[in-house]
Amino acid sequence: MKAIKKIRKYIVGHPDTEAARTLVRLVVALESENDFRLQELYDLDHDVFEMALDMLKEWRLDRYYTAKGQLLDVAMQVLDES
Repeated sequence: MKAIKKIRKYIVGHPDTEAARTLVRLVVALESENDFRLQELYDLDHDVFEMALDMLKEWRLDRYYTAKGQLLDVAMQVLDES
């Protein structure tokens, strides 16, 4: 499973956790080209941190455009609910 899909599933499955909110802020920052505090990544538990790093690697590749769009939609929904 690709990291972008894993992150989307994690956010959907754990929308009220601080880790999911951190991932949402990361996704929104990447899409909007805004700043993101790296310390927030370091505060994640190891498994979520690794997923975030894998997502960053995939994010740069254009071929994941559809998955990025789906992840961004989930991230924006969680932001709206906060």
